[in-house]
Amino acid sequence: MQLSEKSIGELMLHLARLKADNERMTTMQNQTFPTTQNQPTRNKPVISASSLNHYFGEGELRKQALFDINLDIYPGEIVIMTGPSGSGKTTLLTLMGGLRSAQSGSLTILGQEMCGASKQQMVQVRRQIGYIFQAHNLLTFLSAKQNVRMSLELHDEYLSQDMNKMSTDILKAVGLENRIDYYADSLSGGQKQRVAIARALVSHPKIVLADEPTAALDKKSGRDVVEMMQQLAKQQGCTILLVTHDNRILDIADRIVYMEDGRLADNPALRLGE
Repeated sequence: MQLSEKSIGELMLHLARLKADNERMTTMQNQTFPTTQNQPTRNKPVISASSLNHYFGEGELRKQALFDINLDIYPGEIVIMTGPSGSGKTTLLTLMGGLRSAQSGSLTILGQEMCGASKQQMVQVRRQIGYIFQAHNLLTFLSAKQNVRMSLELHDEYLSQDMNKMSTDILKAVGLENRIDYYADSLSGGQKQRVAIARALVSHPKIVLADEPTAALDKKSGRDVVEMMQQLAKQQGCTILLVTHDNRILDIADRIVYMEDGRLADNPALRLGE
């Protein structure tokens, strides 16, 4: 059977189309298209509490302080915890800072389960956390730079670096370039708290915990301190959990959690900026 030139031409055109279609299919198969499985998921929490309970005392004197706490805090978040005095805020903060052993439920900090954790495991967690206390807790017989440097000396990875320069640089960052060699007793309340912030952040912790950092400061000093903390923490990409009664600083938070009677609770009256 002989084919006419027209039939041969049509056949060649058909084969060419088939080849082109096959090449397109191969290209599509080799491409990566976004799917639900490939899409990025939210980061894992740096702190995760699940059904967390805590007690003080033994026997008949045993009293429950925290009830069924469920809370996830994610990398880079600034979370403010507020609520009445005696509601359990500081107890929860000390648990989340590895300063107190978790007793019941689950508490994971930077991937480490704290319920049943050994002392060494708790120490390893604490080395990745910066602490800012209400009373600043500076050593009065050390200068501002020495107080900050002392924090670096707890980390083996910084011992071979210029710790004096690192301490000086972060004190400059908190506006204390003219107070670097001053002793704590020669500093104002706001300046002491700035040193405490520098000490907490100089080792680039993954988490910063602050307990009433503005309680002893006037309005302007308190505002300056938390804005400085916010700025430096954002630069370093660390997470902040801050306990406060100071409604004037609530607007720096990404999220606010409210505690009452040892429980996390909703507070409809709480509004940012009030």
